[in-house]
Amino acid sequence: GWATFWHYTLLNTMYDRGLVDDGFMFEILQSHTNVVMQPGFDHPGYSGINPYALGFAMMRDIRRICEEPDDEDRAWFPDIVDKDWREVLDFAMRNYKDESFIAQYLSPKLIREFHLFAIADKHKEDHLTVEAIHNEAGYREVRRLLSKQYNRDVLIPDIQILRYEHMGDRSLVLRYNQLRERPLTDDAKEVLKHLSRLWGFTVTMEVFEEGRGVVDKVEVSPA
Repeated sequence: GWATFWHYTLLNTMYDRGLVDDGFMFEILQSHTNVVMQPGFDHPGYSGINPYALGFAMMRDIRRICEEPDDEDRAWFPDIVDKDWREVLDFAMRNYKDESFIAQYLSPKLIREFHLFAIADKHKEDHLTVEAIHNEAGYREVRRLLSKQYNRDVLIPDIQILRYEHMGDRSLVLRYNQLRERPLTDDAKEVLKHLSRLWGFTVTMEVFEEGRGVVDKVEVSPA
């Protein structure tokens, strides 16, 4: 979003000053539009939130809040209204990661414009439940859940060394802390085989789920 915003902003400033012509800007706008296109959830080409679209929109929205805040902005972002938008954007870029940036700066206005809503993550249910929508009651929950999707700790499997049998067979026991019964991919066993070859002894991985304990176990030995 940072690079996209400044690319768009600087080139439009150059156009306003007569430094580039119409033909140049038409090409730029066509390319820019392709980059920030966000298909709707019911569009055949939808594959999730376009990070360029969201980031660019949030950067522009922060500038709007700084320059032309409304009552809603003043209630949600009292610390940045009427501030220098360049300083606010610079601070946000230097001090926030993707997930914390969304959690801090995604506004109700953008939640409405993107028509964001949240589906309850209950894979065992035979129907879907809309947990939060783009209204007064759902803004904070939608923002929290969206920011969580960009949390690196959620995206990377939580696999830790549980114990090493140094007084026994020197086997290594790992624990995979599984979230919402989501298993690892089929490649996991091949990775364990490779680890076992490197380790030289048996490697076991326990699949642990909070509230249920160990729900599965995979054991491999060096070939």
